[in-house]
Amino acid sequence: MDNGSAIGVPAMNFEPVATLEDLDSLDEQDIIAGYRSAARGDPEPGANRGRAFWHGWRCGMFDLGELKPDVTHRNLVALYLGRERGRLKGQ
Repeated sequence: MDNGSAIGVPAMNFEPVATLEDLDSLDEQDIIAGYRSAARGDPEPGANRGRAFWHGWRCGMFDLGELKPDVTHRNLVALYLGRERGRLKGQ
């Protein structure tokens, strides 16, 4: 699967996160580290980083407007927001 590369080199061979269960299985600190990496302008992570870091980097690039969010990402965001809104209503 071609996940698209922001810097013109082959993208990592990770499947984009598509479900809340998948998202919840990733290490949150690695996601945050990846997001911060994107915010610093770092290039797409290499093989020394895992899927959680890559997911965070990818989210950061979407938020910065450097990558166009794909359908999988947009659907995940909708699922996440729906879950969070449900939690807020339950308080």
